[in-house]
Amino acid sequence: MTAPDENARFCMLGGRLRFLVKGPAVAVAWMSGSGMARDRDLAAFGERAQHYDEGWLGELHHQIADRTADLALTCVRTPRRILDAGCGTGYLLARLAARAPQAEALAGIDAAPAMIRAAQDRAIDGRLRFVVGTAERLPWPAATFDLVVSTTSFDHWADQREGLAQCARVLAPGGCIVLADLFSVLLLPTLVAGRRGKARTKRRATQLVTAAGLHSPHWHRLYAAIIQAVTATK
Repeated sequence: MTAPDENARFCMLGGRLRFLVKGPAVAVAWMSGSGMARDRDLAAFGERAQHYDEGWLGELHHQIADRTADLALTCVRTPRRILDAGCGTGYLLARLAARAPQAEALAGIDAAPAMIRAAQDRAIDGRLRFVVGTAERLPWPAATFDLVVSTTSFDHWADQREGLAQCARVLAPGGCIVLADLFSVLLLPTLVAGRRGKARTKRRATQLVTAAGLHSPHWHRLYAAIIQAVTATK
């Protein structure tokens, strides 16, 4: 089955949101059960781990990750140490490893143990390391990485403010963060339901990024009208 293009209908991200894209118009439908708690998000991703990269939905995630990699390497052209916060099966980190031969270490962290097992099983580059954990409690010392990336994970962080603070802490001075997820005013209706309090608009996400001590935030459209990325530096 072929993957949909950017003007096609698709549902994604653990079944929590379905939206229809037609040119610039996006219709967002809040699904039953989409207000699931963090533990249900975690369970859903654990169940999908072995087949996460398959089918057109896997291809969609790959397209978003590939574009994130392109953007990340324009921000830090020769990164030495890279962190993927919410790494899933490790696809993005593997792509960055292939394109950054000078990198000394590439680390991925994910709250779903099944995702980490899948990432470890698929890793073929000795520089790749994967650990179970959350963005809110990163286990690395301050100023460890010069590039931090995260794709379609931020919306699942229990404490987005603390997660960004942790990303900023482990980022070295002059380093860059690339944060890609669902960001649009079209998502405002979802904030009155299960995603209450989440940063799902560019304005709110920018506030959290700058509150973490990061500066020069810039927004980039990654996929359709609703998957966007913010880059910022320390």
